[in-house]
Amino acid sequence: MKSVFKSYLILICFFLSFGPAFSASLLIPMDDSQKNHLKSYGIAYWTLQKNHEIYWLLNYRGGAFLLPLDKSIEDECKIRGVSYTPVSDASVAQMMSEISSPEVNMDAIKLEKPPKIAVYSPKGKKPWDDAVTLALSYAEISYDIVYDDEVLSNKLSDYDWLHLHHEDFTGQHGKFYASYRNMQWYKNEVKDNFAMAEKYGFQKVSDLKKAVSQTIRKFVQNGGFLFAMCSATDTFDITLAAGDTDICTHEFDGDPMDEQAQEKLDYSKTFAFKDFKLETSPYVYEYSDIDVTLSRKLSRDEDYFSLFDFSAKWDPVPTMLCQNHKNLIKGFMGQTTAFKKDLIKPGVLILGENKSAGEARYIHGKYGKGTWTFYGGHDPEDYQHLVGDPPTDLNLKKNSAGYRLILNNVLFPAAKKKKRKT
Repeated sequence: MKSVFKSYLILICFFLSFGPAFSASLLIPMDDSQKNHLKSYGIAYWTLQKNHEIYWLLNYRGGAFLLPLDKSIEDECKIRGVSYTPVSDASVAQMMSEISSPEVNMDAIKLEKPPKIAVYSPKGKKPWDDAVTLALSYAEISYDIVYDDEVLSNKLSDYDWLHLHHEDFTGQHGKFYASYRNMQWYKNEVKDNFAMAEKYGFQKVSDLKKAVSQTIRKFVQNGGFLFAMCSATDTFDITLAAGDTDICTHEFDGDPMDEQAQEKLDYSKTFAFKDFKLETSPYVYEYSDIDVTLSRKLSRDEDYFSLFDFSAKWDPVPTMLCQNHKNLIKGFMGQTTAFKKDLIKPGVLILGENKSAGEARYIHGKYGKGTWTFYGGHDPEDYQHLVGDPPTDLNLKKNSAGYRLILNNVLFPAAKKKKRKT
């Protein structure tokens, strides 16, 4: 009898605490009923910008959003083609009762403040050169472009969330030497990179990128949120491990690499990877054996990865990062497609993997006060993106499960930090 009374009392307290906040609400479903998943994130971000608090309903209808019932929000949903449903306070109370039950893997996370977003990208790049800027632009989420100038001028402290553009932090100019060294665009990029290095007193591009990488690491250590895709993932860690060691051959910096470069790598300095071996040939389009692109045996029809099912109540951050209307996501390639699982450090969370192939696609971890997330591949809706390919039209991919993972990362820094349940 006491246990029944206690449960009843807890339920009353729950309704008293949540009821007023949820009276007259608007539900944006994120299951298969949603007409435009990607723009739904933009609505959530826009609502936060208007100083409204919202709730992210983890594992409820694909990770639905619960917003205040406000005509301006409804109008914005209609303009952007986002599905929504007005819900009564009684319906919200019933919904929250279901979500709060210890028997279900769901939770309600309050989102309070829109994160200030920066994208690390060369100024001349187009939005379609990078899936994240493409997603942000389509979802109508504002962001600033930053690059080496801003990083080395301590501008990162102005931002909460930083994305690393398809980038080579090792100073090897994207390992494009074999295929594109005679192309004018490649020559221009090399020239621009050397000019930037000289501006900051570095003789080599690799030394410039080491300084940039270490500054970004401090950004995370101090509480920043980092998201990287494709070659920005492994080259960032390789550069951190290299430290002051020269890992570039003369084709890239004019002098030989350190003969003991491999032995001098310090894996304790990396975020995600350990025990990897460098690819030292300038003619191989690869940086190390972290990436699986050249060794994988998956056909396109077999190329999928599954999302891990975390506990929403105990592990809200990885649960937020995995919110989706699909558990099985179609794969896509990039210069860095996915990561060999046996080269991932203990303690790193694998959010998405192809278990049979031994590949991790989507990983996450903490560093200092901040977090980082690495996502392999170049464009979730362009299986094998090549230089010069046309941009992906997200109007045709507005329900992309692969792109949703990018936008989960954009939104989760807005979450109110929860005390771990005991």
